[in-house]
Amino acid sequence: MSVVIYERNLMWGVRLRNAVATLGVPVAVRDHHQPEPAVVAIVNLGDAPEALAPLIQALKAQGTYVLGHAGHKEKPLHKLGNEWGCHYVATNSEIANKLPQLLAQVPALAASLPAATE
Repeated sequence: MSVVIYERNLMWGVRLRNAVATLGVPVAVRDHHQPEPAVVAIVNLGDAPEALAPLIQALKAQGTYVLGHAGHKEKPLHKLGNEWGCHYVATNSEIANKLPQLLAQVPALAASLPAATE
């Protein structure tokens, strides 16, 4: 699996899955907080904060790049994402509109992405 999206919001899950799938990258959406092998994990920082710190730590321990996201006005969640060790914390708008470019910044994934993401 290349990308795992940890998302309980059905609309966000489908939107992000479709965006990743159009890049030709294997992707799965999970509504739980059990770490799975992946090159990249996309984590909604507003979803069950008590479960996210251990999830992010476990993902990082297995070598997964963690991309957290929260609303642009949810500054405390952005701060928590950084404290918990996300490699990058994006706003929801950024992840919705620039996901290919964000994924292209992940060295282990960049080589397999279409040139249009650059």
